[in-house]
Amino acid sequence: MASSYGTDADKTALRAGYLAARRQLPAGLKAESDRAIRTSLFAFDIFNQAPLVLTYVSRGAEVDTSAIVEHVLAQGRAVGAPVVDPTTKELAFYRIEGAGQLVAGYKGILEPDTRVCARIDAAELFGSVCLVPGLVFDAQGHRIGYGGGCYDRFLWHYPGDKIALARIMQISSNPLPIDGFDVPVDFIATEHRVWACR
Repeated sequence: MASSYGTDADKTALRAGYLAARRQLPAGLKAESDRAIRTSLFAFDIFNQAPLVLTYVSRGAEVDTSAIVEHVLAQGRAVGAPVVDPTTKELAFYRIEGAGQLVAGYKGILEPDTRVCARIDAAELFGSVCLVPGLVFDAQGHRIGYGGGCYDRFLWHYPGDKIALARIMQISSNPLPIDGFDVPVDFIATEHRVWACR
């Protein structure tokens, strides 16, 4: 599915379509795609130069982030993962040293255990990169996520570079519908390369 359902498709229809397509992705193809996306990301200078990498914790058919976390930590760089405030839907990132520091949080998604992980201060975000999840992206970096708005709230004030991880099937050939509070990503890492948006 290299294109969206057209410029007249709304976010709900697009979200449903891309969720369905992602669920049908064979496990072998998913693993191969994830490896290729990692290869693109690991060759990208902006990613490699960041002392701090913020990342979502992948689940299900999302582009896997566990190997990315291991890679960054092995290089002696810092990794932060998000904790969602269920009331405000705001994200706060906490430093993690590995998967053993993750516990089930908002909607069952793994999050840093705030009893043992330190919260990352706003000043530490300068010079960092943030790996952003999403279901579909367009050439300008606009994205459709899961509908909660958590990442847009965070990205609105985020000072670092925003990098989406996306399979080619998640790139829309049509502009996506956007709202005033949507925040586009700066780069998209795919199986073939990382390309700049806008």
